[in-house]
Amino acid sequence: MAGAQAPREPGDAEPARPPAAGLPDAHRALVLQGGGALGAYQAGVYEALLAREPSLDWVAGVSIGAINAALIAGNPPERRVARLREFWQLVSSGPGQQWPHWAGDRRWLNQWSAGSAIVAGIPGFFEPRRSPVLMLGPAAPVLSYYDTAPLQATLERLVDFDRINDGAMRFSVGAVNVRTGNSVYFDNRRQKIGPEHIMASGALPPGFAPVHIDGEDYWDGGIVSNTPLQYVLDEHDRDERLLVLQVDLFSARGEMPRTLGEVLARQKDIQYSSRTRMNTDVLAGNLNLQEQLAALLKSLPAAQRRNPAVAHLCAQLQHAPIDIVQLIYRHKPYELDSKDYEFSRITVEEHWEAGMRDLERSFTHREWLRRVSHGAGVTTWDLGEPEAPRVRHPRPGAGKSPGAQRPKA
Repeated sequence: MAGAQAPREPGDAEPARPPAAGLPDAHRALVLQGGGALGAYQAGVYEALLAREPSLDWVAGVSIGAINAALIAGNPPERRVARLREFWQLVSSGPGQQWPHWAGDRRWLNQWSAGSAIVAGIPGFFEPRRSPVLMLGPAAPVLSYYDTAPLQATLERLVDFDRINDGAMRFSVGAVNVRTGNSVYFDNRRQKIGPEHIMASGALPPGFAPVHIDGEDYWDGGIVSNTPLQYVLDEHDRDERLLVLQVDLFSARGEMPRTLGEVLARQKDIQYSSRTRMNTDVLAGNLNLQEQLAALLKSLPAAQRRNPAVAHLCAQLQHAPIDIVQLIYRHKPYELDSKDYEFSRITVEEHWEAGMRDLERSFTHREWLRRVSHGAGVTTWDLGEPEAPRVRHPRPGAGKSPGAQRPKA
């Protein structure tokens, strides 16, 4: 189902990769974590990224990351930021989201906005089910408190699904099969993508009902894994160099809580961060170990290397270099555990500006970012601490996880 957009013109094609780009000449993937209202941060990151590195080959997302991904892949480059902004202005346009910053204490304003979302829903996104059966509580014969029909209308208006399905940019969104509990990815390399696939990726229970697709029902992909990094690493062409920009909305690291509200917020951070650093390091460590095993197999005598089983195993273990660049949104002191459904305009604008600022700040370290070049294996670049970026390189000859170092800024 295509959105109501003008036909694509020849000039709407993906931009050519700039020859003087600071990032390496590689297959470029943007990986977007789920996080509800925090997703405006990803929109800001993308706006700043588009201005500096307009070429993108693959976008993968979960939940709100899937919506942002659809707005990116489903529009020509020159319209993407405008479509992202239109979506984020729409979902922050409710009466409860319009209080100016000077109207009161910020925590009180945020709580009012979150309470408004619970009672009245979010424009263009979801609305409460006004049914008396909800009075039955857990016995109510419904599967959610809210109806996401407004989101379907928004996606059909803002996203050109014909463009996504043309496949110029690879597009993948994660969901969970309700019956099997297995993680599933909808990918334009494998199926025709429609609004229902995006909605399934963001159908977080019990707020939103599962989405029925081809005889199966799906919930939010964040229930199993809130970050689609592993899918991208598993599915990419091993012979092609890969650069991943991973934009996360929950930080696994944080301060010790002091109040009950901070406990709830911290619990949510840990739950939905998908253990960002640990998982990335484990994935990188496994791939680097595979590379080291391949090097070991190559050192076998020629007669043993000609063994078909050895040759096949060596081919499966080798891969082109992979760089994973991470940006992680940092918790603000006035944010509550409702931060993922607090859609006030001032908060949305702050998140957007923070995304732009963090991306720009990361690119001020161009002198070390240009060094994303190595012979083999996986290197991770954690840009969450811009004054001391955390870098992990493979250690040739070592059978352990990659070592860590902090290059000079």
